[in-house]
This record gives sequence, C-alpha cells and structure tokens, in this order.
Amino acid sequence: MLSRAFAEEFAGDWLAAWNDRDIDRILSHYADDVVFYSPRIALVMGNDATHVKGKRALQAYWTEALSNARQLFFALDDILVSSDAVTILYTNHREERVAETFVFNEDGEVALSVAAYS
Repeated sequence: MLSRAFAEEFAGDWLAAWNDRDIDRILSHYADDVVFYSPRIALVMGNDATHVKGKRALQAYWTEALSNARQLFFALDDILVSSDAVTILYTNHREERVAETFVFNEDGEVALSVAAYS
C-alpha cells in the first residue's frame, strides 16, 4: 500500500525533474521494462505508436519530445493515491489538463504509466 507521503514525494520530484528538463532524473523513477501509454507518442514520433516499451525507448521518445517543447512546464493540480499506483493531475504548458497514472513494482519503480489529456 502506497502512502500519501510517498505519493507527494514522488510527484514533487517527478514534476521538478520535468520542469528542470532533467531526462536522467525523470528516468530514474522507471523500471527498465516500463510500459508507457500516451496519445502524444504518435504525434511526437511521427508514427502510429500508442505506447513505448522499455526505458531506452522511453528515453528516445522523451528526448525528442523535450527537443520540440522548449517551453515545457507542468503545474501540479492534485495527487491521487491507490494501493500500488499514483495519479498526478497537472496542467501543462499547452494549458491541457493531464492525468498521469503510475503503477509501481515491488522495487518502488514505475512499471506502467498511462497519460490522458483533456
């Protein structure tokens, strides 16, 4: 069972890493075999992908995304806590509301993540 304190610490560091554009710090939260779903992947990568598998693929996607979004900024709206997952609600630099859910493995790393946009 994840605690509120864990969720707040994770969300704070995750958001700060994104706002600092620190790809290594962002990736430090993820398992090597992570699976990430987002409708933005296809737009950024210029293909029809709905998800990426593995930390290396995630790094390639986010490196490309960061290079195309120099003004990127995430502002925290709320944090929701579940038994083994955290959902961060935030507003991005495009004024989109985003819900990103992170499911953690037994090592405390993100094994699955799903991003949904308004």
